[in-house]
Amino acid sequence: MPAYEVEHVCPLTDDQKDLLASAITKIHSQQFSAPKLFVNVRITDISGQRTYVAGKQYKSNRIFAYVRHGPSRTQSDYDVVSKALTQAWEEIVPGTELRLVMFYGAIVAGMEAGFSIPQAGDDKQWIEENMEAFKKKAEEGDEHFRELVEEYVR
Repeated sequence: MPAYEVEHVCPLTDDQKDLLASAITKIHSQQFSAPKLFVNVRITDISGQRTYVAGKQYKSNRIFAYVRHGPSRTQSDYDVVSKALTQAWEEIVPGTELRLVMFYGAIVAGMEAGFSIPQAGDDKQWIEENMEAFKKKAEEGDEHFRELVEEYVR
């Protein structure tokens, strides 16, 4: 559902990338009740690209998040996530700065893994409505859906 784009100029190990992806997934799913399966993260080294701030070349680490925005998500919610992402970055990539965390409430519709995505705030109802289909995919051997079913059926 959300798509997080991590752009980094400092070197990151594969372990750091894995930890960042896990942290982003956990932070987003906890704050917004989105299933972890549908939190997408891409991490890109942009150290070779020319990027600018205030019209001058400036290299920085940053996270752009494309999310489903709606009345159930407040400025405070995004602030909490921004702070948590910054803290996770500082723990995983010490001695470097995460200069920017920016949210784009641009996702109005879409389909992922064969399912139409719900509006922001409707995740719980959507999970309930689709749980039988999720269970079927899990029973057919889809590991991602097995984990999703385990996440919600306790």
